[in-house]
Amino acid sequence: MMRTIRLKGKEYPCRVTMGAMVRFKRETNKDVSQLEKDDICGLVQFMHCCVASACNADGVDFPYDFEHFADLLEPDGVQGFYNTAVETQKKTTEQKA
Repeated sequence: MMRTIRLKGKEYPCRVTMGAMVRFKRETNKDVSQLEKDDICGLVQFMHCCVASACNADGVDFPYDFEHFADLLEPDGVQGFYNTAVETQKKTTEQKA
């Protein structure tokens, strides 16, 4: 999954990486597979991990901690991220079957 997130007029890469999953686990003590659609805090936390990890991998400066990131994030961005993540998971599951 590759997309971007716009914060304060700047595009940041956002994708699920191993680093994002490790960050999420370290920060929440939960596995990404435990995320539920109605866990908005967990979903936004995972998005933050995905953006921070993708920026780190791509050499893009990402100056936002979790709360500042959440303050700047629009609800439709969260929904789009969730929909893309679910679609990616379905394709991965289908390929394994």
